[in-house]
Amino acid sequence: MRRLLRRLAVVAAVLWSTAAASSDTSTVPDTLAQRIAACTSCHGEHGEGGNNGFNPRLAGKPAGYLVRQMQDFRRGLRHYDTMEYMVAPLTDEYMHEIAAYFAAQDVPYATHPVPATTPAAIARGEQLATRGDPARGVPACMACHGTALTGVEPDIPGLVGLPYDYVSAQLGSWRTNTRSTVEPDCMATIVGKLSDADISAVSAWLAQRPVPDDVHAAPAGSVTPPIRCGVLGAAR
Repeated sequence: MRRLLRRLAVVAAVLWSTAAASSDTSTVPDTLAQRIAACTSCHGEHGEGGNNGFNPRLAGKPAGYLVRQMQDFRRGLRHYDTMEYMVAPLTDEYMHEIAAYFAAQDVPYATHPVPATTPAAIARGEQLATRGDPARGVPACMACHGTALTGVEPDIPGLVGLPYDYVSAQLGSWRTNTRSTVEPDCMATIVGKLSDADISAVSAWLAQRPVPDDVHAAPAGSVTPPIRCGVLGAAR
């Protein structure tokens, strides 16, 4: 019932927007920014992120990553009612257009609160992010997301500037199979080797890490991921 109510709310919002536009078409510009109003209503005017810990920043993320996420929602590999409904009718061409728009946005990062965390947990989070845990087969976050954790072109996202709630929720989603991607799903493999405490620790360390001066994703090929991912096609 809750899922049905959310879907009905989305439908009502879309119908209201359509009716409002058709009632006075002379005042509604036919621009991409206008057509993606449904995106910016949750993710911010320029994709800077919503005013909570769960609507993530889109601005400046690699376009290939953004396209992949929309495709994953459409394929049922990621699950969130509103997103699944919004992307269902989109063509791949339109997804690329939307992704390119947000990837080109360059707006400041916001700061987010971080829950109280023990020094031991912060040290564990730093270990996982910078060195990994070889004994458990867990590579460092930096091994794939770049040494500055700002992502790597064309499709590895940055991890800096993300809220604790978002990072921990996404890692948890891989564990509960509400987020996945095409095989081989390397993040599912990694998260399967982390404890709840590990997820909390690395999320806290990432969330409190200062945003570097240069937040752009590193060039393609600047890192060689240690495991093979379906999105990246990296060497085994």
